[in-house]
Amino acid sequence: MSDYTTATGHDTTKVQIADGNQLRYWCDSLGCTEAQLRESVQAVGDSPVNVRDFLKTLTERGLF
Repeated sequence: MSDYTTATGHDTTKVQIADGNQLRYWCDSLGCTEAQLRESVQAVGDSPVNVRDFLKTLTERGLF
């Protein structure tokens, strides 16, 4: 885990989907489902900025 964590201990520099708590945190934070988050991380990697942009693009296209 990096030095950049939230008060609850979540690493904010990587979208980690292997841990259930991290998965729920990121789904809540990004406003997406588990399936959407997993697909996004697979497509663009674990950068929160890239994942957020990918989700936004798919939402704008009506795919999510």
